[in-house]
Amino acid sequence: MGRIILFNKPYGVLSQFTSEAGHPGLGEFISVAGVYAAGRLDADSEGLMILTDDGRLQHRLTDPRHKLPKTYWAQVEGEPDEAALERLRRGVDLGDFVTRPARARRMDEPAGLWPRDPPVRFRRNVPTAWLELVLTEGKNRQVRRMTAKVGFPTLRLIRWRIGDWSLEGLRPGAWREVAPPSSGSGSGG
Repeated sequence: MGRIILFNKPYGVLSQFTSEAGHPGLGEFISVAGVYAAGRLDADSEGLMILTDDGRLQHRLTDPRHKLPKTYWAQVEGEPDEAALERLRRGVDLGDFVTRPARARRMDEPAGLWPRDPPVRFRRNVPTAWLELVLTEGKNRQVRRMTAKVGFPTLRLIRWRIGDWSLEGLRPGAWREVAPPSSGSGSGG
C-alpha cells in the first residue's frame, strides 16, 4: 500500500509543489518525495489536502463517480435563511452545470479556528455567518459559486473533511502521514 499524507493547506498556498507568482507551493511545507496531490484547493481556500504515491488511490479520491463526500466550512457575507439553504440542498444551476444536491446547514464559527493571514475583511454593517456544506463533487470554485448564486458570497473557505479523513489536530502548514484505508474505509468505498 502507498503513502498517504494529510496536509492543512494555508491561505495563499498553491496546490502544486512549485511556487509561482509570489505564492508558495506545497514543496515549501512537504519534503516527502514521490507523493502527489489528490485534488486541488484554490490559493484563496484553506484546508485538507490528501497527497499520495498510490495512483489508484489518487484516482479513487478524485473521481466523481465514487461520490466521496467533502465537507467545507464557508464563512459567508450575510445571514442565509432556510430558503437559501434549501436551494443549496437541491442543487444550484450555475449556468455551465447544475450542482449535485448538497447537505447544507448553518453552524457556529468553528471552535479553535486558526486566524487567517491576511484576515477576512471586516465590515461593521454587514453580518457574516458560517455554513457547513457537504458535496460529492468538486468542480472549480464550486462552493464559492454556489453560495454567491444564492446571494451569500463566500469570504473564507476551509475544506475540513474528505471521506473519513479530517483536519482534526492539524494546524495550517502542518502535515501527518496516516495509514492507508482498509477496504472501503476513508475512500468513500
